[in-house]
Amino acid sequence: MRDRPDASSAPARPNILVIIADQLRPDHLGFGGHPLVSTPNLDALAANGVPFGNVHVTNPTCMPSRASLLTGRWPQQHGTRCNGLPLDPDVSTLPRDLASAGYRTSAVGKLHHQNMGWDFEPEQREQIMLSEPQLLDELIPDARHPVRDDGWDQWEDSLRHSDQSVRMPEDYYGYQDVDLVVGHGDRPSGHYVHWARERGFDPEQDAGPDRALDDHGGHWGQVYTSAVPAELHPSAYVAERTCARLEEFADAGEPFFLFSSFPDPHHPFAPPAGYDRLYDPAQIPVPPTFHQDHSASPEHVRRMAARRGIPAEDPTMTWIATEEQYRAACAAELGLITLLDEQVGRILQTLETTGLAENTVVVFTSDHGDMFGDHGMMLKHFTHYRGVTNVPLVVRVPADLSGAGTDVSAEARTAASTALVSNADLVPTLLELAGVPGHRGIQGRSLVPLLQGEASVHRSALIVEEDQPFGADGLPAPVHIRSVITPEARYTRYFGTDTEELYLLDSDPDEEHNEANRPECTQVLERMRQLMLDELLALTDHGYRVLAGA
Repeated sequence: MRDRPDASSAPARPNILVIIADQLRPDHLGFGGHPLVSTPNLDALAANGVPFGNVHVTNPTCMPSRASLLTGRWPQQHGTRCNGLPLDPDVSTLPRDLASAGYRTSAVGKLHHQNMGWDFEPEQREQIMLSEPQLLDELIPDARHPVRDDGWDQWEDSLRHSDQSVRMPEDYYGYQDVDLVVGHGDRPSGHYVHWARERGFDPEQDAGPDRALDDHGGHWGQVYTSAVPAELHPSAYVAERTCARLEEFADAGEPFFLFSSFPDPHHPFAPPAGYDRLYDPAQIPVPPTFHQDHSASPEHVRRMAARRGIPAEDPTMTWIATEEQYRAACAAELGLITLLDEQVGRILQTLETTGLAENTVVVFTSDHGDMFGDHGMMLKHFTHYRGVTNVPLVVRVPADLSGAGTDVSAEARTAASTALVSNADLVPTLLELAGVPGHRGIQGRSLVPLLQGEASVHRSALIVEEDQPFGADGLPAPVHIRSVITPEARYTRYFGTDTEELYLLDSDPDEEHNEANRPECTQVLERMRQLMLDELLALTDHGYRVLAGA
């Protein structure tokens, strides 16, 4: 294990800016290889930094993945195993570690560390309770007895923010200042809604699908042109508030950690006018696996395929689309991505004009992906295809940052393009770059050796988790899915069923052929089963020190 740096002897205290998108796959970006989308600002960031090509999330769901990005731990350890479970407010986090070392910490945009309210997450709490009947018995005490003030888990409740501008706690998971966007699409709540109202537009009254300017042919209710002007879009708010924070930090002259989180391009795919027709659906390429034969796929996927073209009643659920539905949605999503790129450009420009760029580590990533036509599927849940687990990651470390970074080498870029990485690895990476020891129990592994061109291999395997209180047709609740991914293969098990998946990535990089039931693959299957057991055991929690007796 590499020695962690001593904060007291670190020759530099770099600023850290993390920019995150919501539900964005890397191949929907210019530098990720998309043939149509325009993302010049993110492309330039990737050209001047280190883009990682094989990054997978700990969990392809918002709240669990975001909690891992905050703690460097897997969901089974930080406790937010699915949406609907607020993150423990007492956990050690990246911003808390940095704040304890003298950093100013701030967040702008979507955090989703707590429930966003039942208008965004309907029935989630009820589903969690019903999936674990023992939770309904109030006479059974919990395993832990934390002391909590009333309302501790309601700081991101959309209705609370709709009525008034909420003053956030001075330590919100380690953030000293927070400007929230609560929700997705063109009518979220949070501090954003009051910002928009001050500028003469009320998103709650004048936006959303009922106020849409165009339904794009009515192919899917999650695709429409928003009535929100582009300059008042949530992405514009995130950029404006992020730029304001950067200017404040430049004046203060203290090291800072700033988390800038865009709620797009998560569905609904509702770009504003001017971005809604940037891309012609007829020109959108269909993924090579769009019409694949699902005869060897899990039962719930086969049932989706039998209902191609019929979106799930729950707008968050995976389904299989027609070409027309896919093309309309993708064209709208690409418009949102271009809008996001322009706002990222504003942020990066402010970083330059304030003089902060020369001492600021910049990160760009996403919390999870989206199937977006791979294997015909849309959205996420109940599948661990690469489309949902793989996310973009770019890290730009200033060349003259003493003791922390060097000029980007060809070796670093080559290694990063293929190295197997988890998004939990970001926490120890940023702590090492900052020269801050961090907290006990971090399960991620620092990427600094890759960034400095000192390593060519990072991980030999990693685990992806997914737990859901609800099920799907052919996959009963509660759902417990685990995958182990290596450079050569992906093995997935649906616990509680006899369903398994095995994809040999060397010969089948698009994951078209489930080999789990092929006799010729028995040895590989057994090896991956054992590897899953080993990797799950390696995630045993070591976050607590042994207390000595009196």
